[in-house]
Amino acid sequence: MLLIGVAIMLYLASISAQAVPGCQTHCGDVEIPYPFGIGTGCGIEESFEISCNKTPSGTERPFIVDVEVLNISVSRGKTRVLNHVSTYCNDTNTRRMKRDQWWLDFSRWPYRFSNHDNNLVVIGCNTLAYIYNKYNRTGYTTACASVCESPSALTNGSCLGVGCCQNAIPKGLRRYDVYFYQVYDDSDSWRFSPCSYAALVERESFSFSSDYITTKRFNETYQGRQPMVLDWAIGNATCELARNMSSYACRHRNSECVDSTNGPGYLCNCSSGYEGNPYVPDGCKDVDECKQKPNPCPEGAVCHNTVGGHRCSCRPGRKLNNETNTCNPDINLIIGICISCIVLVIIIFYTRVIFERRKLTNVKKRYFQRHGGLLLFEKMKSDQGLAFAVFTEAELEQATNKFDKSQILGHGGHGTVYKGIMKDNISVAIKRCILIDDRHKKEFGKEMLILSQINHKNIVKLIGCCLEVEVPVLVYEFIPNGTLFDLVHGKNRTLHIPFSSLLRIVNEAADGLAFLHSYANPPIIHGDVKTSNILLDENHMAKVSDFGASILAPSDEAQFVTMVQGTCGYLDPEYMQTCQLTDKSDVYSFGVVILEILTGQMPLKLESNEACHQIFYWL
Repeated sequence: MLLIGVAIMLYLASISAQAVPGCQTHCGDVEIPYPFGIGTGCGIEESFEISCNKTPSGTERPFIVDVEVLNISVSRGKTRVLNHVSTYCNDTNTRRMKRDQWWLDFSRWPYRFSNHDNNLVVIGCNTLAYIYNKYNRTGYTTACASVCESPSALTNGSCLGVGCCQNAIPKGLRRYDVYFYQVYDDSDSWRFSPCSYAALVERESFSFSSDYITTKRFNETYQGRQPMVLDWAIGNATCELARNMSSYACRHRNSECVDSTNGPGYLCNCSSGYEGNPYVPDGCKDVDECKQKPNPCPEGAVCHNTVGGHRCSCRPGRKLNNETNTCNPDINLIIGICISCIVLVIIIFYTRVIFERRKLTNVKKRYFQRHGGLLLFEKMKSDQGLAFAVFTEAELEQATNKFDKSQILGHGGHGTVYKGIMKDNISVAIKRCILIDDRHKKEFGKEMLILSQINHKNIVKLIGCCLEVEVPVLVYEFIPNGTLFDLVHGKNRTLHIPFSSLLRIVNEAADGLAFLHSYANPPIIHGDVKTSNILLDENHMAKVSDFGASILAPSDEAQFVTMVQGTCGYLDPEYMQTCQLTDKSDVYSFGVVILEILTGQMPLKLESNEACHQIFYWL
């Protein structure tokens, strides 16, 4: 039985802050929320119990003792009631003043008169009233006096001492007694002011009217009563102490304790973002702030309700300023987007550059392989002493200032020759070929190796080539004194060179051609022997050049057939008819060169824009 009793006590303690099931929640049209309750055992404490009485008219009204309750605010901890008005009236029969003075005592109740919401109001002419505690004479006393000579001196809404005065009351006031004190001669005031009044009145609802002096409307409005506000609190402990007590009333998880501002005790409030009754289970409900008016979010923002609060989001490009509650341009976002765009453009640019470079590299690799570059490299590795270089396109562009026109040495039927300065400050002649047939494309690397191995004093040395372009570029040693053509016909013909020197030059050229035909392995057919292809070095030594039309001597007769190439005037008539290039074709062209030296005439005579005749055709 003892254990059962303890269990019951613990259970009662655990539900002491919960609403009691089955209790009446309304009296008439007034809601009675927990911790208050109607009837015995329905409030959180006995002092919070309210009586529901029937009035003479048959309606039900809630009362605290004999004070009627108008409404109860749980969130504010306030109760509005109708407080009795004390009167001081003139008895027309006895010509004496009759006092009807009220008192009200909440010393044993959780109520105290709200000093924030109430004032002591005194209405009348030549009237002094004050409130005090009958059982504590040394306690606080407040008084108020009003005077008036005639009704014309009264002003509606003004309660500054003329017909009406009001004064504040102290904090923590739980009992007051009203007393009227006659200090003025009011022998004439009774004619227009039959009564004087004093009461604690709700400050917000009270407004003085001049007819309160001349009539009894003030006392009759609420049947001798006026609205007043009571503050209430739970117990006498502070929140710090109450939290450790079994009777702690703030049991909801979304509630918080607040110390009373008017005397001892504490109140329970729902946490921020919640509303409802914090004294009952699940009494604090989430507030949908987005449905409130005015909207908590600034104009242009979207409100999002969250549990216990809300969130505002501005449209893209704007950011919420919590201090001013406005949507301002999001500078950081704008800067971030700009930087991201710049970075993206840079990434795209460099990706494109890398892609194009790879694409260009692949193209160069294809050209390199097509022109026999792999074969050329293998041969260069096997022949360690081979003085031959494979240049990149970038190296040749740097040497010729990107093939600038000012670097051109001359033009030929097979390409343009540029002067170039390599990194080691060596002058070279760089020939950009115009075209090359498919057969030469396949064997170009092999032919370059053969030409590079020709080491004869009367043949221009092939230093290297560039294979990573569509048509290969050839790099020769630079011969500074022009050509035999210039010496005989051109800009250098003014030089007085003995005929014997010309014959020497021709003889040196013949030695070079003989070496190509007889000593090169395999033999090489030049295919375009002429005076402009015989270069002169600084000692006027002949150097046979321009192998653009050259071929390797074929191993079978079928390969003799080629497209006719060379220079009109020097071409072998048999070659022109049969398209078969042989070493005899070079011999014929060299004979034309000898006649050109002997006669001093050009081998070509133009008769029209389209026709040409060879002067030495009879050879």
